[in-house]
Amino acid sequence: MNDARHVLVVEDEPKIAALLRDYITGAGWQSTVMASGSGVVDWVRCNAPAAVILDVMLPEKDGLTICREIRAFSNVPILILTARVEEIDRLLGLELGADDYICKPFSPREVIARLRAVMRRTGPAVTTTPQMRSAGIDLDDERFEARVRGEPLALTRVEFRLLRKLLQQPGRVFSRSQLLDALYEDHRIVSDRTVDSHVKNLRRKLAAHGIDPVASVYGVGYRFDATPP
Repeated sequence: MNDARHVLVVEDEPKIAALLRDYITGAGWQSTVMASGSGVVDWVRCNAPAAVILDVMLPEKDGLTICREIRAFSNVPILILTARVEEIDRLLGLELGADDYICKPFSPREVIARLRAVMRRTGPAVTTTPQMRSAGIDLDDERFEARVRGEPLALTRVEFRLLRKLLQQPGRVFSRSQLLDALYEDHRIVSDRTVDSHVKNLRRKLAAHGIDPVASVYGVGYRFDATPP
């Protein structure tokens, strides 16, 4: 199965799971509910859902571990649910590849709105050029693909948008607030450290391909150096 309208819900509290399932159905999507962390990664690998709503505290395997394992092979949008409110937990979820983070208690309508926003991010955003190339990096907005010297570069939606924003104007220094506006269409209020976490992940993935074009400018932000690899 590769269903663009199928959402996986991983939640061990039956009432919350049922509520999310009902709202997902009401939004016009199908859903599968799993009550433990066991088997989630294999299910995602075999079924390729449109998105995953993932609780952090789960029996058998926690949500952050699941998120990290899914990111090893898939860019499926992941929306994490948790009762933890500490900043470190939010950053940890983002560093592991989560696309969004919602703390309990929450409104199910907010979850659906966030889910729609995350899924919309797979399309073109601020640029009118479907393809961009610089420093050996190719971005294709229409296919939502990134490559380095022809080799696939596995990015989350947020990382793709971050790289696209930097690559649009090589050499320009973008502040953290400017990058946040490009990363999140709903202009949510999040810590500037969130940008640092995404940049750290992006640079690590680029370094694995032998390049490091994203430079930090102390006290200001980040820029893309278009030096040929």
